Amino acid sequence: MPRLSADTPLIHPDCQIVDSLFGGWCEIGQGSRVQHSSFGDYSYCDRVCDIANAQIGKFSNIASFVRIGASDHPLERASLHHFMYRSASYWDDVEDDADWFDKRRARRAVIGHDTWIGHNAQIKPEVTVGHGAVVAAGAVVTRDVAPYTIVGGLPARPMRDRLPAQLAERLVALAWWDWEHDRIRDALPDFRSLGAEAFLEKYGG
Repeated sequence: MPRLSADTPLIHPDCQIVDSLFGGWCEIGQGSRVQHSSFGDYSYCDRVCDIANAQIGKFSNIASFVRIGASDHPLERASLHHFMYRSASYWDDVEDDADWFDKRRARRAVIGHDTWIGHNAQIKPEVTVGHGAVVAAGAVVTRDVAPYTIVGGLPARPMRDRLPAQLAERLVALAWWDWEHDRIRDALPDFRSLGAEAFLEKYGG
């Protein structure tokens, strides 16, 4: 398997990447589409994801078949159909509706650091998933998710805290996701062996 790189994202075959930025050590799974989005360092998505108009933090774990920032249709107009804004595909004498696409792109979904988005989950536009949160497989997230909270269902609702609130606050304050690559490597044995509370005690969070 190709190694990850600090300089260039690992983009697997059959992906469509449009107007998107990637930090170091990122990976985009086969058959995924990423549009008008940014990925922080170490974040990845598995196969066949559809991510648009999204800001993905660092160390985000995005499972297969996830959709983030799904596009919407104009509910208040006479028609729902995209002939209204993809008009150039239907007539030679009219352009696409640039204002409509600008409006869509402004409705950003925000995924925090160290998050896990489960298989086949959906995150709607203008939703923020807080640092350390988990979205269960198949969930449809229509409202903001608090940091270090696990949500699931359709629509998604809180199931339980991932960690007690005090530990969650300390981890956010520690912000280990901003550490240098070599510092994370030095701490790797502790990431592997210590629980969150013991890790915080050792690293001063």
